Amino acid sequence: MAERSLQNDPASSDYTPGAAALAANESAPPPAGPVLFEVAWEVCNQVGGIYQVLRSKAPLMVQRWAERYCLIGPYEPKSAAVEFEEMKPVGWIGRAVQTLRDQGLMVHYGRWLVPGRPRVLLIEHWQGHERLAEAKHRLWVDHAISTPGQDHLIDGVVSFADACQRLFAALCEARAAGGRPAAANAPIVGHFHEWMGGLAIPTIRHRNLPVAMVFTTHATLLGRYIASSRDDFYDQLPWLDDETESTRFNIQTQHKIERACAHGAHVFTTVSAVTAEECAQLLGRPIDVVLPNGLTIGLYNAGHEQQRLHGEYKEQIHKFTMGHFFPSYSFDLDRTLYIFTSGRYEPKNKGFDLCLEAMARLNVELKAANLGKNVIFFIISRRPTRSINPLAMEKRGVLNELADVCEKITESVRHRLFVRAASGGKLHLEDLIDEYWMLRYRRAQHALKQHCLPMAVTHILEDDQGDPVLNQIRYLNLINYEHDPVKVVYSPDFITPTNRLWGMEYDQFVRGCHLGLFPSMYEPWGYTPLECAAMGVPSVTSDLAGFGRYVQENYPNPEQHGMMVLRRRGRPFHEAAAVLAKYLLEFCKMERRDRIALRNEVDKRSWDFDWSKLGRAYHAAHDLAIGRFASDRGGGGVAMFSAASMARRSSRTSGEE
Repeated sequence: MAERSLQNDPASSDYTPGAAALAANESAPPPAGPVLFEVAWEVCNQVGGIYQVLRSKAPLMVQRWAERYCLIGPYEPKSAAVEFEEMKPVGWIGRAVQTLRDQGLMVHYGRWLVPGRPRVLLIEHWQGHERLAEAKHRLWVDHAISTPGQDHLIDGVVSFADACQRLFAALCEARAAGGRPAAANAPIVGHFHEWMGGLAIPTIRHRNLPVAMVFTTHATLLGRYIASSRDDFYDQLPWLDDETESTRFNIQTQHKIERACAHGAHVFTTVSAVTAEECAQLLGRPIDVVLPNGLTIGLYNAGHEQQRLHGEYKEQIHKFTMGHFFPSYSFDLDRTLYIFTSGRYEPKNKGFDLCLEAMARLNVELKAANLGKNVIFFIISRRPTRSINPLAMEKRGVLNELADVCEKITESVRHRLFVRAASGGKLHLEDLIDEYWMLRYRRAQHALKQHCLPMAVTHILEDDQGDPVLNQIRYLNLINYEHDPVKVVYSPDFITPTNRLWGMEYDQFVRGCHLGLFPSMYEPWGYTPLECAAMGVPSVTSDLAGFGRYVQENYPNPEQHGMMVLRRRGRPFHEAAAVLAKYLLEFCKMERRDRIALRNEVDKRSWDFDWSKLGRAYHAAHDLAIGRFASDRGGGGVAMFSAASMARRSSRTSGEE
C-alpha cells in the first residue's frame, strides 16, 4: 500500500481535542479507518529511553490519528498514580475492556498526562502461576521458545504478552461487531517496542488476528552484551553467530523472543542505520524502515532567551564549584569551562573511559598552552551509594552560611553608604560594617577551608575499590591538583532538584554547561546529544552512535554546527582519545563571543530534529504495515506463524515493498 496523503484527512489536522470532543468520541462507533495501538513496557512508566520516545512523540501521533490512537502498557500503580488519569471505558473499546474484566483480566482505560493526552490502556497482566505456565507452554509448542523458571523479568514479559494478545483479540472482536462494515474490514495497527513489549507479536500472528504489526527494536539485546565485551563489535559483526553468542551470555530466551518479534511483524524497524547492521546479522531479518528518534524541540528551545538562560544556570553551577573546590583552593570562574558526560552506567559503551583518557591528554596540553583556563569535567550517572560524602555536605552548609553573612553585610552597608555619600563623606567601607558581622564573615571563611584536595567523587560508593570510573580517575591521576587545569567531578547520582548538592533540574544543568561529550562505543541512538542540541549546547557524539551516524549522513561539516562526530569505527582507542583531546583543546581556545556564535548555530539546527520532521518515518512504517497486511489478506489470509519457521521467512521483506 502506497503511503497515503494526509491532506484533507481529519485525523491529521493540527489540533488537540478539547474535553467536549473527547467526551463525545468516547461513545462513538468504531472509526472507519485503521486504528493504531502502540505497545511498550514504558507507557506511563519511566524506565529508560523508550519512555522519552513515546512521551515526546505523543502529540505527533494524536495529530495524525486523533482518537484512532491509543497506547498499551503494564499497570504500575506508583507511576500510574502520577501519570495516568483513569476514565470510564465506553464505546467499542469499552466493550472490549469489559469483556476482559468479565474474564478476570483487569484493564484500566484513561489518558496519559503528557502533551497530546493520548488514550491509554494499562493492563494488570499478572494472572497467577497457572496462567503463566499455560502461556509458557504455548510459547514452546507453537514457537519453540523455552523460558526459564523463576526469572522475574521473563515471567513478567510472558505474562504481559499473554494479556496483550487477549486484549487485541477482544479489540478485534468488538471492532468487527461495531456495526460499521468499513471499520470491520480496516485493520488494527499494532506497533510494538522492544522484546519486552513485543512478545505478543508471534502469538497474534499464530491466532490469525486482523492486526497489521510493526516491531521496533531500539537496540538488540545481544548486540548490547557483545559490544560491552569487545572493542571491535561492528568490525567483527559479519562473522558473529547469534546462537553461539546468546549462549555465551546466557540470554538465549531473550534473544529468541526478540528474533521471533522481528520475523513475526509485517514491518521491522529500528532507530538508526548503525543498529540496522546488527539487526540484519543477529536477528536474521533486514530492517524495513529506520525510525530516528526526535524531540518536541519547542518544549526545550528558548529562542532569544537561550543565552540568558545559559548565563543564569551557569551561575548555579558556579555555586557548586565554589562549594566543591574553593575550600581547598580557588580559581577564576570567568575563565572556567564546564564539560559533561552523562547516561546509563555503561562506562565502555557510553564512552566514559574515552572521555577520561582525552581529559588526561587535555590536561597536559592546557599546561603547555598556558591559556589560563580551567576545565571542570562532570561525569553524571547512577551507581549504588551509601550517602553523599559528609565533607561535601559540611562545606556546602558553610558556603550557604557565608552567602547569608555576605547578604546581611550588603544590606547593612548599602543603607549606610548611601547616607554617607549623600552627606559628602568619603568611600571607606570597613568602618561601615558591624564588628559582629565582620567576625561572622571571618569565622565562615575559616570554617570553609580544608587541608585536602577536592574530592573526585561526590558520594561514598558502595564499591569504592571496584568502580571502573573511579579507578580510571585514580590511574590517570586526575585527582584535582591545584596546578592541573582539568578537574574531574564524578557524580554517581543524577542531578535533580531534590539532590542536595545541586538543587536544580538536569535540563538546567545542561543549559549551564559549555559542551557535552558522548563519544559512545555502542549507542543505538543517543538522546543526550540531541537534548544538548535542543538547548543550544554544542556536543560531541561518535560514528558508532545512531545520532552521530544520522548527523554524518545529513550534514557535510557537522562540527561547524556544534555537533562534532568522532570517528571510532576502525580506530584504536588511544588514537580516538588523541583526536578528541585535540578537538577539546581547540574548543578551550575559543573566546566567549566564539562560543556564543557556536551555540547560535546549534540552536538553528536543532529544529531539524523535531518530531514534525523525523516522525514522518513512523507514518511510512504504519502505512507499509497496512499495505503488507492487505497484501497477505488478499492472497488468501495470513499463514499460521511459528517462530521456529522464521529462517524460512527472512527473505520475504525485500520483495514486498
